[in-house]
Amino acid sequence: MYSRFATRPAPAPFDAADAEVLRVVSDVRTPVFVTVQASGRRRYGYWRPCDPGTNRPGCYVALPTAVCDKLYAAGRLTLGEPLVDPGKTTYRVRLARTPATPTRTQAAPVHLPAQPPRAVAQALAA
Repeated sequence: MYSRFATRPAPAPFDAADAEVLRVVSDVRTPVFVTVQASGRRRYGYWRPCDPGTNRPGCYVALPTAVCDKLYAAGRLTLGEPLVDPGKTTYRVRLARTPATPTRTQAAPVHLPAQPPRAVAQALAA
């Protein structure tokens, strides 16, 4: 039996690829950069250090450009100061700061009615 009050799951604000890019960019130990070539080609990536547990050497890892561009256009990523070389410009990629949501909502302002004018004593003419 279905209830008319059954809740539906909320749609995900972004997919798994978006979440993975945001996870990598949010890690302060992993600086992410975007390199813009003179031709306009962009490449987002970061350096993965060597892993002593698996004995894998360090390597450069590219992030999906389409996903990063989508997150940048949506305002989720920001670019730092440019480092300009003759054939390319490099920017540091960071998460955009979002304003913190207030823990308490402010009450609506109360509008009091205007106070009635005070009665002025009038001298009665005799």
